[in-house]
Amino acid sequence: MAHKENFLPATLLGSILSAILGSLQIGYHTGNINAPAMIIQEFFNTTWRARYNESMPEQTLTVLWSLSVSMKDFGALLGALGFKYMADSYGRRNSILIVNGLSVLGAVLMSVSKLAKSFEMLMVGRLIFGLFCGLVMSMNPLYIQEVSPTNLRGAFATLNQVAYALGILVGMLAGLETALGTRNQWDLMLSMSLIPALLQYLLLPFCPESPRYLLFTRGQEAMAESALLRLRGDPDMVQAELREMKERETHTRASISIQQFFNKAHYRQPILLVLVISLGSQLSGFNAIINYSTKMFEDTFSEAKYLTLGVGTVNVTFSLVAVFLMEKAGRRKLLLTGFLIILVCNLLLTITDALQTLVPDMRFLQVFVVFCLVSAYELGPGPMSWFIAAELFDQPARPIAMALTSMLNWGGKFILALIYPPLLELWGCYIYLLFMAVALVAFCVTWFRMPETRGRSFDDIAEEFRGAEGILMQNKSDFNTFK
Repeated sequence: MAHKENFLPATLLGSILSAILGSLQIGYHTGNINAPAMIIQEFFNTTWRARYNESMPEQTLTVLWSLSVSMKDFGALLGALGFKYMADSYGRRNSILIVNGLSVLGAVLMSVSKLAKSFEMLMVGRLIFGLFCGLVMSMNPLYIQEVSPTNLRGAFATLNQVAYALGILVGMLAGLETALGTRNQWDLMLSMSLIPALLQYLLLPFCPESPRYLLFTRGQEAMAESALLRLRGDPDMVQAELREMKERETHTRASISIQQFFNKAHYRQPILLVLVISLGSQLSGFNAIINYSTKMFEDTFSEAKYLTLGVGTVNVTFSLVAVFLMEKAGRRKLLLTGFLIILVCNLLLTITDALQTLVPDMRFLQVFVVFCLVSAYELGPGPMSWFIAAELFDQPARPIAMALTSMLNWGGKFILALIYPPLLELWGCYIYLLFMAVALVAFCVTWFRMPETRGRSFDDIAEEFRGAEGILMQNKSDFNTFK
């Protein structure tokens, strides 16, 4: 029996790896825009000069570049609005395939913008790619969690973050002047995400649809059983899992409205948790480091771009560590540990930045603190901000919850991309105290309200919320992970 539990069918692994190719694309276009920023801004200026016979005003260039960078996150915020419709109408796997077309279109527009001499085309391309981001970063965790066995659900969902982090690192490498981040090849660099996009089109059609979607949303029991058999490989496991799903089916509606989602009492606590974990993750400093690390280091280090690569490497390393810790330490402990370390790191960043003019060697401590903050983010808050909603809500509410998750995560990224540069200019190093306050709030809410979901079925967690309305979760013995 132990052998069967440890056996992972190739179809299950193939389905997960095929799905996370979308996250790899998103990470790539997050990491590749940092290093060649000056070169692409030069393209903006050259295009403007060719049209109007004068250089682009500095303020106009700053605004257009800020819009170009943040356009992806704004598009993702809009894309998240269509998630519930896509997931319920076309299924989890088919929706990933459909929205992959947005990635292809966006990458093509970005890469041909140089040939067309149109910086507007680059901006539109990033907006369209953003629509893809908002949809697929909800679809991937939902699909992965619904096809995964309970004991590996968190670890497999974390692979989505690993692919995202790996994409960021590959994007950082591609954006270097020694690679494709040059005046002659930056347009080619922007097209490289087409490789995993096309690979996904080749692989994902051979992967099964989510059994839970087939059973609960489509009412197709035979197809759900067939999909489960391909994913588990053991008929006994399939029958036991299918029996458990069917027992809950009689108490489960196929879907609920958005109004019902926000009005039901037993959804209020999970909504609060999703709100705090998502915004706490995105507004606690990590995204400022990912987007502006080169600028952060260039005042004190001559090779700032290579320190940015160090940030990307640490990002990937600790996202991999999180895969192994997710089912051992549990969600709650990793969230609390992550937010606590982020809190301390932001305080230390304030101190090191403030003292750097007096103690120049403080810059080395600053780099170490940045690496620690990135590590803490990837250990818990980063990956869990994308998939925890799938564990906290029952089947009818899950698509809306994942859409809300995507909106909060991308909305947080978009807000940070817009406010960080002006606030940094206004407050200087004290901006990290704002990030520290966000991490503190997230830590406190997680401590008092977050249940442990490791190793528990979706239905078991949903039942606990239904039966524990108005009760602080850590006071229930089933949820207390610190006893």
